Amino acid sequence: MSAWHIIAIVGVGVAAGTINTVVGSGTLITFPTLLAFGYAPVTANVSNTIGLVPGSVSGAIGYRDELTGQSDRILRLGCAALLGGIVGSVLLLVLPASAFKAIVPFFIALALILILTQKQINRLLGDHRRGTGEGVGPVALFGAFGCGIYGGYFGAAQGILMLSVLGLSINDTLQRLNAVKVILTGLTNLVAGVVFVIAAPHVAWDVSGLIAAGSIVGGVLGARYGRRLPPTLLRGLIVVVGIIAIVRLV
Repeated sequence: MSAWHIIAIVGVGVAAGTINTVVGSGTLITFPTLLAFGYAPVTANVSNTIGLVPGSVSGAIGYRDELTGQSDRILRLGCAALLGGIVGSVLLLVLPASAFKAIVPFFIALALILILTQKQINRLLGDHRRGTGEGVGPVALFGAFGCGIYGGYFGAAQGILMLSVLGLSINDTLQRLNAVKVILTGLTNLVAGVVFVIAAPHVAWDVSGLIAAGSIVGGVLGARYGRRLPPTLLRGLIVVVGIIAIVRLV
């Protein structure tokens, strides 16, 4: 691996860690980059999933104030997300690589649609941001499980999906729900990463290590400065990279 590849992979790891903490679609940065460097789609996805786990930890630490008083909620939703992550990661390993390559472009397209409509989603969520109770109903649990399946199979825009589910099913402020989202998506990546380590022959450990180093820094930056980033610029960058990924896979 050349010095340029090392710098680039660490750099996109920083970007992905930041974006995952603020928005939740950092895979749309790292995954296409790994494809551009010649890694097979499944190898890129598995290595990326493992590499992004430390960034979720640093992001959660940065959101520790917003997480205060949410332990019961996180426990219940976390169990649902973990189960979903196991299912999704097993599906990735069981289904043939050709199926992954055929399905992923549609996942990326869905993620881009969610990003482009994020303002409308946020306006919809605005009507559901009253109160700070820890109540978690079946809709939230089922939604966390479904997002976990998606995240275990392919994590792009997992955070946006999860935040939408939380906002529509739980009455609380967006920042507190975003903090929970960081935990849940991190748990999904963690359990998927464990499955991949045990059962997958596709892990590129050098790539995972470089992404992990970058994502740790990105998680800190996302929690500290992410709210100051121009959302239009951020969405535009992700859309461009996502379109490149779709073109490469199709």
